[in-house]
Amino acid sequence: MTEEIIWQTAIGLQQVDDLKPSAYLLEIAKQHFAGDITIAEAKGRIEDYYKAAPVRRTTSEDRTVEADEVSVRIAEILSENTFSFSPAEYLNIHRRLFVGIYEFAGKIRDYNITKSEHVLNGDTVTYAGADYLSATLEHDFAKERKFSYKGLTQIQTIEHIARFISDLWQVHPFGEGNTRTTAVFLIKYLRELGFKNINDTFAQHSLFFRNALVRANYQNIINNIHSTNMYLEHFLRNLLLDENLTLRNEELHIYYGAPAEFQPMP
Repeated sequence: MTEEIIWQTAIGLQQVDDLKPSAYLLEIAKQHFAGDITIAEAKGRIEDYYKAAPVRRTTSEDRTVEADEVSVRIAEILSENTFSFSPAEYLNIHRRLFVGIYEFAGKIRDYNITKSEHVLNGDTVTYAGADYLSATLEHDFAKERKFSYKGLTQIQTIEHIARFISDLWQVHPFGEGNTRTTAVFLIKYLRELGFKNINDTFAQHSLFFRNALVRANYQNIINNIHSTNMYLEHFLRNLLLDENLTLRNEELHIYYGAPAEFQPMP
């Protein structure tokens, strides 16, 4: 990944929580990928900028601070050539992204969660229970460590990666910030697997990535709605193989294309 694509990815990932970085962050990003400042200097300037800002801020301004600080932290992590395929790495990425933003940064949640999803018409994915989050993470990582990619075609490889990252995301071990953490971990893992030329798909389609993970982990047999990795696979094929498959969020809605009589009332 080039420095420019790293920044585009970092900024684009804020879409998953409907966050928008400030004009100042965008200027700092340009200075860094132009080679005028280091990533450490970029991070320091963002930190200093908000230290000098007024203590009292509106909620929307707080969210801009989060977008800016998390963006530069993602850029910093993706600029590093270090990685360990382990739950500890996954938790550490969350800690580094959200320290000072969430009190629970890097900590596994101790409560159960639900999240209303637009693409599920307000329903929620069933996430892993709080009592066995650590064990579930260990299981998913252990299973992936044992898997051999030998002999697989590129498409088969992507299909497997989609299953693994879908299962990992479904654990949802953190109170907030799961998708951004999972995306950063995924990119680091993909590079470890040999995918060095990761493009800018995250920059434009991060929300699609999240919604694809939602659809991969939801089913309602009574209403003939089945979980599918197809959308996630399309995203990864665009990301890794430079394909140009259509990535439209409206198509991920569970009732997309269904006749009105088969759609429940709002």
